[in-house]
Amino acid sequence: TLYTSGSTGRPKGAMNEHAGIVNRLLWMQDAFQIGPDDVVLQKTPFSFDVSVWELFWPTLVGAHTVIAAPGVHMDPGELIPAINNAGVTTIHFVPSMLQIFLSNPDAGSCISLKRVVCSGEALTRDLQDRFFATLPDCELHNLYGPTEAAIDVTWWQCDAASELQTVPIGKTIANTQIHVLDPQLNPLPIGVPGELHIGGVQVARGYRNNDELTSKQFVPDPNTDGRLYKTGDLARFMPDGNVEYLGRLDHQVKIRGLRIELGEIESVISDIPAVGQCVVTTEPSKAGDPRIVAYVTPADPDQKLDTARLVELSGERLT
Repeated sequence: TLYTSGSTGRPKGAMNEHAGIVNRLLWMQDAFQIGPDDVVLQKTPFSFDVSVWELFWPTLVGAHTVIAAPGVHMDPGELIPAINNAGVTTIHFVPSMLQIFLSNPDAGSCISLKRVVCSGEALTRDLQDRFFATLPDCELHNLYGPTEAAIDVTWWQCDAASELQTVPIGKTIANTQIHVLDPQLNPLPIGVPGELHIGGVQVARGYRNNDELTSKQFVPDPNTDGRLYKTGDLARFMPDGNVEYLGRLDHQVKIRGLRIELGEIESVISDIPAVGQCVVTTEPSKAGDPRIVAYVTPADPDQKLDTARLVELSGERLT
């Protein structure tokens, strides 16, 4: 069971099958062909699903694994020497952390890097261009997939010369299917946005001890004997068969690869007696990556809100 992130400290356990994880690992080796001369940096916390391939992929093929010290992935000043000292060839970033990494003037010194894998958030064209300006000889791969489908289900190799204004999430990996459907599970034409559904060997059994949510998110595939996972993501097929990610259908956002339900945060803050109304949104920080911001009004217009106390009370239920 892999637990997805959540804003209330009560994440959902996605029951992935061994076959799905193995399929994901074998596809990655078929696609990237690492070997004994490669070094994979394991820097993702064990609670995040990307750590699965960081640990097991190099082990499967005899490549080297270097485990970063805790917190190194958050500090380019420590991460860059770690990459260079170990001769790291393969590394993962969520786009917000890639942005921080590239903001360091020494990022271009990481000439051992052969491939950077991005997932967990939408990769922008601006960030792609910045990457190739900094590391022109390194590959950049954009992967997409939820924990409920064994980590990743689509793949796009970025191209510095591409004329596309967005970065697609690409086409499906081995033994998986992607469907863009309307609310009645009817397929939508090329170019028409709809909810992205996932089918194939990597779809999880469901959520642990949560039959109600499982029946809502894991639905029968009308065309096969299998099931589809409803991602809640808005997407559309491009004319060449690649998929373009368009955003969420609900109020969920991604912050450094973690799923955050803004509605859950609003509910927690609104339950505090001193709060009248609350709206939670995201805004860019000074570094450019998104941060969560809550706007509140007092229940009593004549009383000033104690913001420090609100933070303390909210923090007792939010993680």
